Amino acid sequence: MTPASPCPCGRDATYGDCCGACHTGRAAAPTPERLMRSRYSAFAVGDAGYLLRTWHPRTRPAGLECDADQRWTGLEILGTTGGSAFHDEGTVEFRAHYTLHGRADSQYENSRFVREDGRWLYVDALPPA
Repeated sequence: MTPASPCPCGRDATYGDCCGACHTGRAAAPTPERLMRSRYSAFAVGDAGYLLRTWHPRTRPAGLECDADQRWTGLEILGTTGGSAFHDEGTVEFRAHYTLHGRADSQYENSRFVREDGRWLYVDALPPA
């Protein structure tokens, strides 16, 4: 992945101008959806440090290792709630597609985010409805 590559998150932007700017600290995700996209891209490029930095300390694991055999192939945002400049909480419902050992699969989640000290952080997955 180079800064000029298409961003894995699916937005019509280069990695360097989109999620790469978040990964390097040049920009902060302004909404939970953008944080979700940047976290998806972090999985795609193997940036475990970014994933841990954007995970709420209350629920963050001690460590995280990205699976080099897993290839993230697409992100669908299915819905969002909250997350505007007037909110301190938000959710992002998504499906992340990947292949692992040549087998295509996907992960569905409705993620919860909170804003603390002006930064959006991933908290956890909401239980299925």
